[in-house]
Amino acid sequence: MGKVVSEIDKLFDEENTENLVLYDEKNRKTEFEQVAIVPEGDDVYAILKPVGEFAGVEEDEALVFKIQEIDEENCLVIVEDEEVVNRVFDVYYDLLRKDGVDVDGEIGE
Repeated sequence: MGKVVSEIDKLFDEENTENLVLYDEKNRKTEFEQVAIVPEGDDVYAILKPVGEFAGVEEDEALVFKIQEIDEENCLVIVEDEEVVNRVFDVYYDLLRKDGVDVDGEIGE
């Protein structure tokens, strides 16, 4: 049997190309495509795009998750604060621009 790897470990593994599978508080699973990891201040965020339908999210949109410790375990928690979401996407777009990427067809809000 292979080693069990957490979804956060997969997120930080530069060689990982698999989607992440996350569970909500009702134990419903959703698969997400990895878009980016964004450091912002003292926090680390992940931009993830749902694979398939996800309530309230259009096909060309992605969600921002904050990596935070809950009960001594790192978890991905959806960020609902619009100001934080916009700030994270701004940092992400700035990083892309520094890499010479045209961000006119931006993902997100």
